[in-house]
Amino acid sequence: TFYWGSVFLPQPKRQAIWAVYALCRVVDDIVDEVATCDASRVGHLTGSTAPQRALDDWRDALQRLYQRGGCGDDPIQLAWSDMLAHYSIPLAPVLELLDGVEMDMTTNRYQTFDELYLYCYRVAGTVGLLTSSIFGYEDESALQHAVELGVAMQLINILRDIGEDAQRNRIYLPLNEMSRFGYTEDDLMRGTINETFRDLLRFQMARADSYYQRSQPGIMLLSADCRLAVRLSGTLYRLILDRIHLNNY
Repeated sequence: TFYWGSVFLPQPKRQAIWAVYALCRVVDDIVDEVATCDASRVGHLTGSTAPQRALDDWRDALQRLYQRGGCGDDPIQLAWSDMLAHYSIPLAPVLELLDGVEMDMTTNRYQTFDELYLYCYRVAGTVGLLTSSIFGYEDESALQHAVELGVAMQLINILRDIGEDAQRNRIYLPLNEMSRFGYTEDDLMRGTINETFRDLLRFQMARADSYYQRSQPGIMLLSADCRLAVRLSGTLYRLILDRIHLNNY
């Protein structure tokens, strides 16, 4: 989904977007794949399977990159060094992104949507802020729409990956909402698909779609050469909700 949107960007912006994606991918893998003990995929900096150490190293490396430049021989750092030479990418959302990824090491349940929203903002809304600086925008209100699109995509990720996350003992659906619908953690862990589950998912899908719809006016605030790529990526992601419905939840 990300790739097919990005190919419609001008080459310099496409390369910068790929640099952002590469960082997102590697720090996410630090948490998601550490259990495999595959050091080659857990942190280019340390070669360590200790996720906290790997994330801390990335945090330190990125701060050094912003403060002093230079990047050593890590390919993602090289890409970011080149990107920062051409685009003004704020540091704060980068650090918030790492904070969000770090939440996956300490939190595997969310009691309320407010708690879940913070996670979604950190791991995905921040990506909207980072990429907006590359796309270019006409008005500051574009940034709020970018956050909304990021949150929508993360909520869709959560709905797409419910079963896979459960196998990792992670539940991202707010527990108070599960309780309201009468669907239990045990039901989820057993993979129970009943009308209660479908009602719960319809509710969750409607919220994800609401964030998606609210994000759409922001596309016209982006530079003209990026609108197709962003619209395509968002549209393809939105279609995942339709696939969930067609798959009978």
